[in-house]
Amino acid sequence: EAIVTSEELGQDLEHVEVLQKKFEEFQTDLAAHEERVNEVNQFAGKLIQEQHPEEELIKSKQDEVNASWQRLKGLALQRQGKLFGAAEVQRFNRDVDETISWIKEKGQLMASDDFGRDLASVQALLRKHEGLERDLAALEDKVKALCAEADRLQQSHPINASQIQVKREELIANWEQIRTLAAERHARLNDSYRLQRFLADFRDLTSWVTEMKALINADELANDVAGAEALLDRHQEHKGEIDAHEDSFKSADESGQALLAASHYASDEVKEKLTILSDERSALLELWELRRQQYEQCMDLQLFYRDTEQVDNWMSKQEAFLLNEDLGDSLDSVEALLKKHEDFEKSLSAQEEKIT
Repeated sequence: EAIVTSEELGQDLEHVEVLQKKFEEFQTDLAAHEERVNEVNQFAGKLIQEQHPEEELIKSKQDEVNASWQRLKGLALQRQGKLFGAAEVQRFNRDVDETISWIKEKGQLMASDDFGRDLASVQALLRKHEGLERDLAALEDKVKALCAEADRLQQSHPINASQIQVKREELIANWEQIRTLAAERHARLNDSYRLQRFLADFRDLTSWVTEMKALINADELANDVAGAEALLDRHQEHKGEIDAHEDSFKSADESGQALLAASHYASDEVKEKLTILSDERSALLELWELRRQQYEQCMDLQLFYRDTEQVDNWMSKQEAFLLNEDLGDSLDSVEALLKKHEDFEKSLSAQEEKIT
């Protein structure tokens, strides 16, 4: 009876399970003694049937034994119910403690101040955070189930209602805290990603501008018309590539302006990079225009040299014609010479227009 009337219900789940194991041993022992009680009842019944002179005493003892037996079985059922209820409450406490422990462990990761140093590291951190958010989404069902279990236990175990409510509130507080941390970290990582994406675009564009300037400055002025034409064609190809990058410059500028409009924590750096990018683009266009003028001047010069050379060659040939002392020795030969001279004068007029 001391076992079944014990008020000890355990301090934690392991303790309760030890008490349950001991009680199961007691129940086994109790079941083993039930046969002994039945034997006592059978023997008493036999004595009463035989009209034993102590019949009244026998009945009294029999009733006393049966009453004690029933009381013991009743107390055993009560003890079993109490231990079962204690196990439910302690199992709930353990599940809540384990869930809170997991939440706090993930909370330390959420509280990290590492938001990436470049685009690749930010993307890696975002993937890691999205994995944590998936874990949180899966945990939400467990948190809801534990809250529902808390409501049920408060109804079935009113004596433990206040302690269960404290656990429930502790769980909810930790859950809300990590959800807030997760949302804040995701927002910060997104801010970092947008910044690093802009900085990566900035580095790519400024590097491209440097390479393009080198290409534009690489060619020396031509020494003939064909070379000058080739320079102008190649220079125009460079302009085509510059025009093809206009969308990239526009996109980078829009990204930077969006960061400024959102009052991004790196607004000062973004503003500086936007200014540099605009200056670099303008300097590239100015350089291209300067070289275009130089190449066109080079073309004009080479055309002048070519035309001058052609005129010089023509005049050298015509000078030999004019120095010819053949004036003809017959009418036909003179007429032929006159025809040649007329052709020369026409050619001279044509050359004069070219020279002037």
